[in-house]
Amino acid sequence: MNETRQTLFRQGEGAFAYRIPTIIALKSGRVLAFCEARRDSLGDSGRIDIVMRAGDGLRFGPARTVASGGGNTVGNPCPLQDPATGRLFLMFNANDADRPEPMILRGEGPRTVHVMYSDDEGETWSAPRDITRDVKKPDWTWYAVGPCHGAALPGGRLAFGCNHAVLDPAAGRSGPYTSHIVFSDDHGASWRLGPTLAPGTNECALAPFDDGGLLVNMRYIPFGEGEENPRCRAQAYSPDGGAAFSPAALRRDLTDPCCQGSLLAVRTARGEEVLLSNAASARRERLTVRRSADRGETWAIERVVEPGPSAYSDMARLPDGRVALLFETGEKSPYERVDLAVFSLSE
Repeated sequence: MNETRQTLFRQGEGAFAYRIPTIIALKSGRVLAFCEARRDSLGDSGRIDIVMRAGDGLRFGPARTVASGGGNTVGNPCPLQDPATGRLFLMFNANDADRPEPMILRGEGPRTVHVMYSDDEGETWSAPRDITRDVKKPDWTWYAVGPCHGAALPGGRLAFGCNHAVLDPAAGRSGPYTSHIVFSDDHGASWRLGPTLAPGTNECALAPFDDGGLLVNMRYIPFGEGEENPRCRAQAYSPDGGAAFSPAALRRDLTDPCCQGSLLAVRTARGEEVLLSNAASARRERLTVRRSADRGETWAIERVVEPGPSAYSDMARLPDGRVALLFETGEKSPYERVDLAVFSLSE
């Protein structure tokens, strides 16, 4: 099996831990790997920055900070290149270091949405722009972009998959997580809300198709006393560029431990296909890449990349046609390293 593998980020080297990996291959062939540098602990809040390594898919330069929380939390890095202009966008979230997710869900702290861009393939970046008012409703508490790369659709539309929760003032807490889509139809000059999907859907990934179709695959988190945890993923499809989606359906054939997953649209000799990476187990382990030739109607297991501890992941298609899979893994815990595996679809 012609697979290469290397560690790009390792716990204790420059930060307490690294989490939430995302990857993008630019039109030039340059590959950018992002993740959160959790400076003081493994927790989702605290002093967290976004770091990046740039390379060609096999060799990478040193890690550098591209978005700093200034002592607070920035995270969920989501890159996307506009094919028409070449501009590279990075959308992410921010919150106060001492306001973790449970407090935000009670309405006791802000969670904001930001975007910045680069016109030189990630060498330099614009100042972050706060777009919270454009893409977050006033009664929404939690908000998370991705986390994985966005989607460029025919006609110039740019899209990111996100999720949110809505405050229930009487209960003093938020209701279920719900996936939604964010769009730009003017090459990133402005961003707006798209459709909202079913309650219980959470972190989501997008795969675009040449005719404007858009597949969304989602983590599912049960909400409500006594609700069954199906330990699987959810999925929906839009035939019209994300204007409307089919009802979100639980996919019990896609075993998942309630974790993030990634989609990648690829063109092969068989036509348009889509890949799905996720921890295909009841626990965060057995990172698996599945393949579909019918827009997610059916999936076949293509490769178990990591049978041991593994969690979040993202994928990119390299110029030579191989797939780069960036993922969390380790010996005892899935959060010890962020590794990059590169493999061929033709094997």
